[in-house]
Amino acid sequence: MNLDPFLAASPLLVVALGGCLLMVAEAFSKHGREENDSRSAGPSGDLALGTAITLITGAIFSAGIWFVGPDKLEGSRALEPYLILDRFSLFFSFVLCVGGALSALLAGGYLPEHKLDRGEFYPLLIFSTLGAMMLAAAGDLLSLFLGLETMSLGVYALAGFRRASPRSTEAALKYFLLGSFAAAILLYGGALIYGATGHTDLAGIRAAITSTAATEGAANPAVLLIGVALVIVGLAFKVSAVPFHMWTPDAYEGAPTPATTFMAVAVKSAAFATLLRVLVEAFGDPALTSWASGWPPLLAFMALLTMTVANLIAGRQESVKRMLAYSSIAHAGYVLVGLVATIKVGGDAQASIMFYLLAYTASTVGAFGALILCGSRGAEAVSYEDLSGLGRRHPAAAMAFSFFLLSLAGTPPTAGFFSKFYIIKAALGAEHYVLVVVLVLNSVLSAYYYLRVLVFMYMREPAPGAPLARPMRSGYVTTALVLSAVLVLVLGVFPSTYLEIVAQAALASR
Repeated sequence: MNLDPFLAASPLLVVALGGCLLMVAEAFSKHGREENDSRSAGPSGDLALGTAITLITGAIFSAGIWFVGPDKLEGSRALEPYLILDRFSLFFSFVLCVGGALSALLAGGYLPEHKLDRGEFYPLLIFSTLGAMMLAAAGDLLSLFLGLETMSLGVYALAGFRRASPRSTEAALKYFLLGSFAAAILLYGGALIYGATGHTDLAGIRAAITSTAATEGAANPAVLLIGVALVIVGLAFKVSAVPFHMWTPDAYEGAPTPATTFMAVAVKSAAFATLLRVLVEAFGDPALTSWASGWPPLLAFMALLTMTVANLIAGRQESVKRMLAYSSIAHAGYVLVGLVATIKVGGDAQASIMFYLLAYTASTVGAFGALILCGSRGAEAVSYEDLSGLGRRHPAAAMAFSFFLLSLAGTPPTAGFFSKFYIIKAALGAEHYVLVVVLVLNSVLSAYYYLRVLVFMYMREPAPGAPLARPMRSGYVTTALVLSAVLVLVLGVFPSTYLEIVAQAALASR
């Protein structure tokens, strides 16, 4: 019996098996947390640790198969075209597992503190991660849709996890309605593409487009172009690109912060992985990458809008969590610049995108984790004013928050600086000078609202009688912050080494 297909798919299998075991463990866990205020009554401790261990194991398997080489495993292509188990999908499996594991650790401290300690949070998170991994590995529009819905359904539930909160319910409802609308658009676009090409697998779509362009066949180009546009729009909803970002601020603000963290890192990374694979492997024909009639102008326009609109609105926010939501939208715009550059510089642009998403995952988990650490139940850190004087009252929490905000702002020598640097380098190589200038100006603009948090923490005194954030104590949250900080520093100190590693995962234009 050839075990290579199982070994190649082991990251997915490990996460799936771990999720099933967690469901059984959750069924037999203690549920007295809501009735009893004892910190030990809830299931979060064991389940958070179990979820983190499962996902870290998935990340280890992804890294192990990466170094062995998936191409050396006979039978690793047995699941194609539905699941493509190459270095590209392994890289994103690693990123998604790390992001999910750190989010689980944050939940292990946040849920008991805020009396939300219900064990179903963790199976939802782990199966959403599984769906995200399937989405990143999808080589067919059918498996792409299944992975997308597996990921999304769990995230909808996580967004509304604070059932007694109208704001959380509103967040879940908005996310569900607009997410379902985006999925319908994507599905309709896939149907049009199938009608124009006769294929649902990405390689077959590319071959049909190429052969049609070469022979001037009878396929309707208008139907194909509409289908391509609809698929891109459907995925643009998931990456929160302007003007398809409307759900993001409300969903991020209303969801419990660990769920917001998972949405910001895992959902966005998986959607970008899919968008990159679809654009390169299915829509990479010269006829569709032309600036006259292809998708590059659409993505370039979205990148300009996303960077500028998100940064302008983020600077006007009074809620720190809502500011971070708009910040995540702006970062999607930066990644879109790299996507546009893939047409001319190929693998270098892809490597810059993947490095960016890894650095963004570590920095964003750290930022939301520090926000969790800065507030306890009844004394949460919500607005800028809540953080006034935190640097003097609780220097450790303020220092952690400052470090990750500086990374998101792109301050050297953090990972955030080099991730933007590589995106800019790729865009310059592709001669997209307008995009580079707008990206640099927006990076400067984003420094305003990141540094504004530091001003309140270190240079403002709270008003007399004003509510103050009071940091919580949690070993789980602290562990997540330490791991995120290590990753940010390692990527910032040795960026070229990891960029070379990541470059091995670049997709070949077929």
